[in-house]
Amino acid sequence: MSPLDLILDPLQYDFMLRALATTVVAAIVCALLSCWLVLVGWSLMGDAVSHSVLPGVVLAYVVGAPFALGALVFGLLSVALIGVVRGTSRVKEDAAIGIVFTTLFALGLVLISVTPSNTDLNHIIFGNILGVSAAELIQVAVLAAVALAVLLVKRRDLTLFAFDPTHAFAIGLSPRLLGAMLLGVLALTSVVALQVVGVVLVVAMLIIPGATAHLLTDRFGRMLVIAPALAVASSVVGIYLSYWLDASPGGLVVVVQGVVFALVYLFAPRHGVVRRGARRRAAARAR
Repeated sequence: MSPLDLILDPLQYDFMLRALATTVVAAIVCALLSCWLVLVGWSLMGDAVSHSVLPGVVLAYVVGAPFALGALVFGLLSVALIGVVRGTSRVKEDAAIGIVFTTLFALGLVLISVTPSNTDLNHIIFGNILGVSAAELIQVAVLAAVALAVLLVKRRDLTLFAFDPTHAFAIGLSPRLLGAMLLGVLALTSVVALQVVGVVLVVAMLIIPGATAHLLTDRFGRMLVIAPALAVASSVVGIYLSYWLDASPGGLVVVVQGVVFALVYLFAPRHGVVRRGARRRAAARAR
């Protein structure tokens, strides 16, 4: 089989085309958001929101509502609960995050175990990208468009909030409002990525692209280009590998992103471990 056949053969199937389109859309919005999450230091918050949507998805299934609606409601609920626990008690933020997301995730698992269903609800946990319908693709595209619009329109304010919230407050911006906006986009983006990799691996798509781009450049504007480009390339490679290896597509998308991060971590021109080691050895010889 020629290399061209390797590329074109999966494209004969509608489910593969929908899978590729959904994954690319999710990769772009997750990668853009990940740039801010990495700078603000909200990696654990991304983990919390992505896991907290599980009971919302199950309850949406029970009442016959769209999965995305239930996931979005519980994503926003988890953000609100974390804020309440942190603001009204001596419990610190990391503990509040751990309490809320583990409790809601466990509630989701309980609901799955007691909900009779002709549908495999475990797909919510591990993703079911190859089973995405045309309607679900449209749903994902609409949610992603809303999240992207907020990030692009407010990118300057959000960037200032990420780098210097004190200065943002001094010039009349509200760090609290900007933080809430970022958390709202996080909840929306978690719903988008849910279809691709499930709640367990959403956090990887929300963190790895931004962390990888952060090792490649010191300019935030360039991060916003590099992160989506790497995420899209990794996602396409992961989906193709899943087709040819008959393996989990969501898992392979994240594995490829992890491999890319490892290569950048080792060999990035300025911040890679190998390059830094070479510079230290050269400096030691110069002395």
